[in-house]
Amino acid sequence: MATPVFSCLRENFPEASIVACIRGYARGIIEDGPWFDGIIACNDKTFAGFRQTVSEIRRIRPDMVILLPNSIRSLLTSWLGGAKKIYGYKRNLRGLLLAGGPAPVRDGAGRVKALPMQTYYLEICRSLDLTPPDDPRPELFVSAELQAKGESLLRKYGIAPGDRVIGLNPGASFGSSKCWPAEYFAELAGLLKRRLDGKIMLFVGPGEEGIAEAIVKHCRVSVIDTGPDRIDLAALKPLIQRCNLLVTNDTGPRHIAVAFGVPVVVIMGPTDPRYTSANLDKSVVIRKTLDCSPCHKKVCPWDHRCMTEIRPEEVLGEAIKLLERSDLR
Repeated sequence: MATPVFSCLRENFPEASIVACIRGYARGIIEDGPWFDGIIACNDKTFAGFRQTVSEIRRIRPDMVILLPNSIRSLLTSWLGGAKKIYGYKRNLRGLLLAGGPAPVRDGAGRVKALPMQTYYLEICRSLDLTPPDDPRPELFVSAELQAKGESLLRKYGIAPGDRVIGLNPGASFGSSKCWPAEYFAELAGLLKRRLDGKIMLFVGPGEEGIAEAIVKHCRVSVIDTGPDRIDLAALKPLIQRCNLLVTNDTGPRHIAVAFGVPVVVIMGPTDPRYTSANLDKSVVIRKTLDCSPCHKKVCPWDHRCMTEIRPEEVLGEAIKLLERSDLR
C-alpha cells in the first residue's frame, strides 16, 4: 500500500539517491522494485537493534527522511541518525522534531479519521507539494532470479502452465482474531475443487505450520501444502502471481495479489475495512456487521463470530461470481 509513495518519490526526485529502511522480513517484497538505490534493515525493537539502525542511517547521512510509520521510535532513529530534515504525520508530539508534514484528518468528534492507507501515505507527499501518480495503484516486481525460483517450485508442485491455480492463505501474523477457522478453509478447498476443478495451493508463513496441518487433516481433497518449503515473502510473490484466484484472511498476501492484478476474496473479521478500501476492482471483501466489530484485537475475547458466521458456501459463491465477471476472463 506504500508503493505509490515510492513511485511518487522516484518521479519527483529522479536524480536522488533513495534508500529504504524496512524490517528484514519484508525486504524481499520491495527489493526487486525500481524505486531504491539501497535498502537498510530496520531492527529498532531492541536496544542493540535501535543503535544499529541509527548507525546505518548515520552512515548514509540523509538530507531528507520521509516517515510512513506514526511511531516515536521511527522518528528518533532518523533524528539520532543525523537526518537534516524529517517529514511525516504530526502526531503524538512528533511535530516538535519534524520539518513538515500533514496533520491527520479528524472527524467531528476529534478522532483520527480512518482512511485507506494508500491515501493516508500519499498525503505526506502532497503536503510537500510533490506530484502524486495520476492513478495510484500498488505495484510489486519479480526479478529474473526470483521468477526462476518460483517456476522451480511450481514444477515441484506439479503445476503446469495451463492449470487453474487457487491460492488459500489461512494465516495472519497480526493474531488469531484475523484467522478464519482451519476447518472452514478445508471445507472451502473441497467446494472449490468440485466447482472450479483447479489445483489448490496452501500458503503459510513461519509459525503457521499448525494451521496448514489442521487444514490438510480436515481436507477431503488434495491440496498443495507449501509449508515445508518455508516460503518467504519474496518467493511468495511469483507463487501468488501465478494464481488465478486467492482466498485469504485480511493480511499481507491480500495486497500482493492486488499488486499483481490477481482476483482476491478477502475474509475480514476484526479489522476496519476503511483502511484498505482502495484498488478493490478485482477484490471481494466478505465481512459481517456486528456490534463488536471492528475491534482490532489480536485475540478475540468472545466467540469469534465475526469470522465463524462467514460460511464456506458464502465464500465459494463470491469466488465464483468474481471469476465469472467478464472483465476478469
